[in-house]
Amino acid sequence: MQTHEIRERFLRHFESNDHTRVPSASLILDDPNLLFVNAGMVQFKPYFLGEVPAPYSRATSVQKCVRTGDIDEVGKTTRHNTFFQMAGNFSFGDYFKEGAIKQAWDLVTKPQSEGGYGFDPDRIWTTVYEHDPESAELWQKVAGLPAERIQYRDAKDNYWDMGVAGPGGPCSEIYYDRGPQYGQEGGPVVDEDRYLEIWNLVFMQDMRGDGSPKDGYPVLGELPSKNIDTGLGVERVAFLLQGVDNVYETDLVRPVIAAAEEFSGRTYGQNHADDVRFRVIADHARSGVMLIGDGVTPGNEARGYVLRRLLRRIVRSVRLLGVHEPVLPEFAAVVRDAMSPSYPEIERDFERISDVMRMEEDTFLATLSTGSKIFDMAAERAKQSGATVLGGDQAFQLHDTYGFPIDLTLEMAAEQGLEVDEEGFRSLMEEQRQRAKADAATRKSGHGDLSEYRAVLEQHGETEFLGYSDLEAGCRVVGLLSGGAPVPALSEGQRGELILDRTPFYAESGGQIADTGMLYGAGAQVSVLDVQKAVPGLSVHTVEVIAGDVGVDDKLTASVDEARRMSIARSHSATHLVHAAVRGAYGQRAAQAGSLNSPGRMRFDFTSPGSVSADVLSEVEEEVNDYLLQNVEVSSYVTSKDKAFELGAIALFGEKYGNQVRVIDMGDYSRELCGGTHVNRIGELGLVKLVSDSSIGSGVHRIEALVGTDALRHVRKEQLLVSELANTFKVPSDQLPDRISDVLGRLRDAEKEVERLRRERVLASAGSLAESARDIDGVSLVADTITEDVDAQALRSLVSEVRSRLGSRPGVVALFVADEQKVSFVVGTTPAARDKGLVAGDLVRSVGGPVDGRGGGKADMAQGGGSNPAGIGDAIRALERELRGAAG
Repeated sequence: MQTHEIRERFLRHFESNDHTRVPSASLILDDPNLLFVNAGMVQFKPYFLGEVPAPYSRATSVQKCVRTGDIDEVGKTTRHNTFFQMAGNFSFGDYFKEGAIKQAWDLVTKPQSEGGYGFDPDRIWTTVYEHDPESAELWQKVAGLPAERIQYRDAKDNYWDMGVAGPGGPCSEIYYDRGPQYGQEGGPVVDEDRYLEIWNLVFMQDMRGDGSPKDGYPVLGELPSKNIDTGLGVERVAFLLQGVDNVYETDLVRPVIAAAEEFSGRTYGQNHADDVRFRVIADHARSGVMLIGDGVTPGNEARGYVLRRLLRRIVRSVRLLGVHEPVLPEFAAVVRDAMSPSYPEIERDFERISDVMRMEEDTFLATLSTGSKIFDMAAERAKQSGATVLGGDQAFQLHDTYGFPIDLTLEMAAEQGLEVDEEGFRSLMEEQRQRAKADAATRKSGHGDLSEYRAVLEQHGETEFLGYSDLEAGCRVVGLLSGGAPVPALSEGQRGELILDRTPFYAESGGQIADTGMLYGAGAQVSVLDVQKAVPGLSVHTVEVIAGDVGVDDKLTASVDEARRMSIARSHSATHLVHAAVRGAYGQRAAQAGSLNSPGRMRFDFTSPGSVSADVLSEVEEEVNDYLLQNVEVSSYVTSKDKAFELGAIALFGEKYGNQVRVIDMGDYSRELCGGTHVNRIGELGLVKLVSDSSIGSGVHRIEALVGTDALRHVRKEQLLVSELANTFKVPSDQLPDRISDVLGRLRDAEKEVERLRRERVLASAGSLAESARDIDGVSLVADTITEDVDAQALRSLVSEVRSRLGSRPGVVALFVADEQKVSFVVGTTPAARDKGLVAGDLVRSVGGPVDGRGGGKADMAQGGGSNPAGIGDAIRALERELRGAAG
């Protein structure tokens, strides 16, 4: 059975049991606790946490997931994967244990001819929580499982929670006995290779505090409504039903390995070392494609760093298989063909995905070249010192700073007859991992302080947003907080958080900053400083009481700062138009990667496969402003997500959309899913002026623009500047470029002439410097500080000239240039001096110490720099001692 069919059977089974089919969420949901979505229930967390009511009582989905905690283990075994698919069914206060067990058993054991998976019931085992005999009884009652195939386990294995305070509960896992050839008898508690877990049923019934029941902490009590959260491993079911030994041999993964075999000429299954590389390629290629498809781009932080690491591990593995040419786009195409039947967006967006992978591969190949040179230098130093081991700190620096994989370091070291201090390297890697875990633990406070907001939400419901049509409205205070704790009132001069039953204030989201304004009541004046969505559906106003008091249940008039709101709306509408124009110029690969809409100014980030042309950006600006002249109406409407996509609406990466979405139309030019505020007609923007563009990361470009009167002020300022320059240069403004270019050219020529004269003057001192040579045990030493302002090249030229004037005698020249904070120096030796063993590259080190610096170079000339000009005298004396020592 093909994997796509396994997914579809799961969804159809639960749809036939009155579950709503919910599409997979993006891998990069906005969750403070997660780098990537790592479980099927993540998109339903707000419902389980009680932050918002569930729109359905039953749901089913197949969620794409990425887990990155064991990246280094991927490939070494067949059990570790970064990308996987988790099929799940969910009940929000509807059916509970018996319903979940019955529906799971039906799907697992029902014949394939009737739409099930057709697993042999006699090979099914289950585990239950040691304090949950009810579930064991239900497996016997509903499924007819004999007691000897139901095993009890402790909380470490069979209790589930989110890792933070909130819902949790016992779970029951379904295992399939693969047969005696895979391990020992005795069920899952004895051997989890033979008895493979395929499905976990979580019975969410408890509320837990900060300490997890897994660690011996008691639960706080029962949830008011009991929920079901299950997760079936699609890939695991696939390799069982396809009669292969592991996920790497299934229909969605094996084709990538086949492509790697073709490129390398090697065969999977011949030796473990190559098999590890084949599996890394197959796993990471899938993960990379799926992450890029959801908007992640390679970078040096957070998600971007993980993606970069995955892609570079592919390149490393390919190289270790003997392939040195670029291959990532080819692997991406194989993944596309395998995965697009379930995820058609990969096919639609493949051009961009392929471009990102190609660019990252090109970057890394250049990094490998640099890393190889750094390694060669380190290896040469080690051998010169007589060492046979390359230090762990050097291997770690190659890995951490230059992105050079440890596997290649080990391989190249072996080629040079060296070992690597792997223990030292692993120790440094572990320190880095612990720092990362500490950072992750710090982030895991995302739900810790939300209980008061949830309490308001549960009691009063969601905040009704009026701001699409009204900027002033009557409202009632339903909650007040100060310092995170509820208070009955706020008095004059106090700051706090205020929650209204309805509000015209826009809460920051979707790149649009929050509204500000005032609240008025009986004798009260309250300034609204910020508005945020503390939990979904609840707008929390940060306020300062200007006059009077404000208390819970007070009726107020809310008034948004209209001028500021309209300025923000113009920026947001401009962002949509710029997005459309950029996509028109660069195609679908130019996808929005972030935005910021503030009063009069917008920022738009987009993915770009290469450099962004200034000419194209100029055309984008002209196109947008030409379209403004049409003054088309901006319309908004709510429709189904599928219908919106049929109409050509664009969705943004990482955003979570419900089944009903809000669409913003600006004629046929721009159509996007958006919850922000906009102008009524595009002519209200007046003018959009692009003021800067820059690269902010690998494949991500940023445009900043001014809108409306802010744009007009910018243009006027530029006009004034041009006028002043024209008056200064006494030419018409249209001749300024030529005039300025001419002046700059003459200035450069003058600077070159000044530099030539300076060098001539400096070189003219060569004779007197040579005459100042002192004899140090048979070696002529010229050591002095040059008072002229000379650069490094001029200083080298002077040393060379002085050295040549010393003739055939042994001679050493050391010249210094210093200012108040730093010193530069060059040391040169004559051939006769080198015959006596005086090497400039060695002498420069004795010079560097006294000036708190260092240097290096060749035998005839070396240079360096330091930060202690006061040490020049000591440096010259140190050089004299070196010469006497050499003579001795």
